[in-house]
Amino acid sequence: MRFLRRSGTTTEESPQAAQDADASSIESHTNNKGYTPGKGRATPSRREAEGKRRGPVAPPPRTMREAMKRNKELRKANPNYKAERRAEVRERQRRMAEGDERYLLPRDRGPVKAHVRDLVDSRRNFAGLFMPMGVLMIVLLVVPLAIVQQYGTLLFLVLLLSMAVDGFLSGRRISRQVRAKFPKETISGRSVGWYAFVRSTQIRKLRIPKPRVKPGDTVS
Repeated sequence: MRFLRRSGTTTEESPQAAQDADASSIESHTNNKGYTPGKGRATPSRREAEGKRRGPVAPPPRTMREAMKRNKELRKANPNYKAERRAEVRERQRRMAEGDERYLLPRDRGPVKAHVRDLVDSRRNFAGLFMPMGVLMIVLLVVPLAIVQQYGTLLFLVLLLSMAVDGFLSGRRISRQVRAKFPKETISGRSVGWYAFVRSTQIRKLRIPKPRVKPGDTVS
């Protein structure tokens, strides 16, 4: 009977003994300088923490009208939005005009295209008359005289034929020079010729990037 009574006493006092053991363990860990007590919760991930700071992300616009409405709300929220956008556009255009590779279109990037532009800009091209003659042709068509319209149309056809011949010859010449300058590059004569022709049809002051050489300069 005594043995059973002792066993019952031991069973009743075991939870208290476990608590005393846990307290002594925590106290011993606390006295240790390298011990850091647990937070009692899981550490949130970086994505969860950023989501709580920024709030819920708005879904992308489903229609053009919704996108325009959201853009209008952003402009109202930021009064300087329009001025900032204009300044950014002006800065991008200025860098493009200067020939900065980071702001150029993919068709204008690379040393090969830069050399082609220099070759085109170093001489006066007959194709440069395309835009002025186009404006003149529109004016002649408005004149209510049949003979003026006939001669104007004939002149325009002769101009187109001359530009086509000049563009073909210039494209072949520039392709040979570019291949000699960059022998290790894979250069398509058709692509280079077309790029040079389009460049030559533009008015010199309106070319982007701006010409780096003057007519008559030697390009090596």
